[in-house]
Amino acid sequence: MTLTPTPTLVHVEADETGQRLDRVLARHFADHPAALSRSRLKALIEAGAVVLDGKTIRDPSHRVNSGAAIAIEIPPPQPAKPAAEPIPLNVVYEDDDIVVINKPRNLVVHPAAGNWTGTLVNALIAHCGDSLSGIGGERRPGIVHRLDKDTTGLLVVAKNDRAHRALAAQFAGHGRSGEPFERGYLALVWGAPGRPHGTIDRPIDRDPRARDRMAVREGGREAVTHWQVLERYSGKPAKAGKREEPVASLLACRLETGRTHQIRVHLASIGHPLLGDETYGAGFRTKTVLLPPDAQSALAALGRQALHAHILTVKHPSNGEIMQFRSELPRDLARLRDALAGSRAGTGVKRSGDK
Repeated sequence: MTLTPTPTLVHVEADETGQRLDRVLARHFADHPAALSRSRLKALIEAGAVVLDGKTIRDPSHRVNSGAAIAIEIPPPQPAKPAAEPIPLNVVYEDDDIVVINKPRNLVVHPAAGNWTGTLVNALIAHCGDSLSGIGGERRPGIVHRLDKDTTGLLVVAKNDRAHRALAAQFAGHGRSGEPFERGYLALVWGAPGRPHGTIDRPIDRDPRARDRMAVREGGREAVTHWQVLERYSGKPAKAGKREEPVASLLACRLETGRTHQIRVHLASIGHPLLGDETYGAGFRTKTVLLPPDAQSALAALGRQALHAHILTVKHPSNGEIMQFRSELPRDLARLRDALAGSRAGTGVKRSGDK
């Protein structure tokens, strides 16, 4: 269910010229019935709920001018806790400590601005009742790690606090201590790296020009992604005398850290953004004409980034058993991969299950 926010208009006064947007709004809402805190206003700004003189502003530190009109969409009050919702779940494994989900596309993991209902958490509350771990907080019960709304694949949830602590430690370490742990993804990307495998070690932080994006930035948090080329795909035949370059490829990616949008940002930073990624690969739209016709149709129908959480290996929080789960490409990505593979430009390492 989508909630319709109530727009409120604020005019910048003369003595507020040059002040931060979030500070000005906090001043105007100090005695307002909504009584929004500055941190809540900052979140609304970053979520795109604030329009300044007709332009959406996502930077809370944006400086305002006297007489400017600020329109802010204030969401209706929300329940203190997410409600249980009977949303079907594809449960791969479940016991008293954990539940492993194969997440579909278009499913937000936990409630937040713009997505207060219809999330994985709402579905988990209905599925697990009150057994979920409370460490994640009221709006994130049981959540140890996340996948983007349109990234499909494997996700593990803690059903009690002891399991949450144990899993959180594994995700924080990402196998660096030598313990078996893996988060493996399959990614369909534009072009193909010249080498069969490699590592991207570049820090990631918020993009200062767009707060809903991440970017490779000096001083950001450490981020390490390992990649391997599985398949390379030809596009339309090259002109006589020209070398045929792969138009796309299938990569296996393994995370050594877990930053927001990490794979999407890292692959875009080396010139190979994900197919269908409108946030980090919009500049590659013109290359669509190079794809075979069937692949063009499959990509047009995809409507999301071509990324799938393929492998998850964790140590069970109670008995210490090493558990590995696999999820093959969902139907929409399999269709795209098969259409691309019809004109393969050479392969690297075969996928599990390939003949």
